[in-house]
Amino acid sequence: MSLDKNSKSSLFKWAIFLAAFTVIYNVVEGVVAVYFGAVDETLALFGFGLDSFVEVISGVGIWHMVSRLRSAGDDYRDHFEKRALQVTGTAFYFLMTGLIFTAGWNLYAGHKPQTTFWGVIIAVISILVMWWLIREKVKVGTLLDSDAIIADANCTKACMQLSFVLLASSLVYELFEIGSIDAIGSLFIAGIAFREGKESFEKAEGKVCETCNNHEEIDKE
Repeated sequence: MSLDKNSKSSLFKWAIFLAAFTVIYNVVEGVVAVYFGAVDETLALFGFGLDSFVEVISGVGIWHMVSRLRSAGDDYRDHFEKRALQVTGTAFYFLMTGLIFTAGWNLYAGHKPQTTFWGVIIAVISILVMWWLIREKVKVGTLLDSDAIIADANCTKACMQLSFVLLASSLVYELFEIGSIDAIGSLFIAGIAFREGKESFEKAEGKVCETCNNHEEIDKE
């Protein structure tokens, strides 16, 4: 389906809004999650909050990318976007390492969070917001025939997976008070952080199929 100039401009404005909203939402979510994670001594929520801050770095790169697509219409990443992906990948690896060591210590010491109530609330809100963002990004990416925007929607799916992990671990603790579940949940978050960090570096090097997230070498010839 071909789009006229005005329709295309409106879609790009909406895509830029979605990218900006993603960044702002992750900042707010990160602050709230880190605060309640520290106060309630729940590692899964604290790690989830730190992950939100890492997503902000990636989101800034996406915001820049969508703005560039609007003006240049070029789906290939520029230097700024590649650098943002490399920084994001490094931050994910640091987050993974910190969560693994802290979770291991918490399991050894038998640490239990005071409550995971706020983890349940934040996770539910995040799932609803991420679902809306994924739907809108896929819609606008499809209409604009942009693999890059659709790839951003796939990245948002990873955020939703994290939210489900947080919801599961927080809910199980609230219902059954299984002390180790908080640390186990944070280990799952660490695993997702490792996967996202690896994919960030591969995307920066052009080694990932953007629309399907398969690890395929792109023909550069």
